[in-house]
Amino acid sequence: MTAKLTMDETLSRLAHIKLLSLDVDGVMTDGGLYYTDDGVQFRKFNVKDGLGMKNAMKAGVQLCIISASKATSTLTRAEHLGIEHVRIGASDKLAELRTIAAQLGVELDQVAHMGDDLTDVHLMKNVGLALTVSDAVPQALEAAHYVTSKAGGKGAVREICDMIVEANAHT
Repeated sequence: MTAKLTMDETLSRLAHIKLLSLDVDGVMTDGGLYYTDDGVQFRKFNVKDGLGMKNAMKAGVQLCIISASKATSTLTRAEHLGIEHVRIGASDKLAELRTIAAQLGVELDQVAHMGDDLTDVHLMKNVGLALTVSDAVPQALEAAHYVTSKAGGKGAVREICDMIVEANAHT
């Protein structure tokens, strides 16, 4: 079991984070998949999370999105937010993160990853700060150093991004 950090310890670690990696379904969204009668699938993203991500980038932290899903709506959302490093259909999220981190000159101990499900656990165990949402699966909750008070798609990303801004204001 990963040791949970206090708020102060988490803020201290966030001050050294250069890259925030995000999962999509269950983190940036509530995990629900919506279908129209003609079979078109779509997701609901939280606008407050979006502003938080922009603020974190203004504070000097790079963002990337790594999702196992192949949904192209993720690419559209990332483009609207100005997030350049996006991987969809990722079968090996850790390999994708290693590639992105290398391109950015960032070590894995300078990376925070926010995931909520089994496909994130291995990645979470290999970064400097593992984050998850309050409604994550038990394995992600166990792997996380910090669990948000909010659920996925309901302001959890904003919670972390606001903490990043606060942590960087004190350095």
